[in-house]
Amino acid sequence: MSVLKVIEVLSNSDKSWEDATKKAVKHASKSVKNIRSVYIQDQSAIVKDGEVTEFRVNLKITFEVN
Repeated sequence: MSVLKVIEVLSNSDKSWEDATKKAVKHASKSVKNIRSVYIQDQSAIVKDGEVTEFRVNLKITFEVN
């Protein structure tokens, strides 16, 4: 039987929501092992002078607890 835990993580990128997600997983994997999945809970963006300048994601990372 596996026991899974879920943590909520916020991340941002000046490129895309996909890049923000990849950054979050890469950073979390430094201290969290056995990551199984990522669920994007929310996406938002910052707009300045009519241009998107920052992409933000609120995501949940699921990992197995040993």
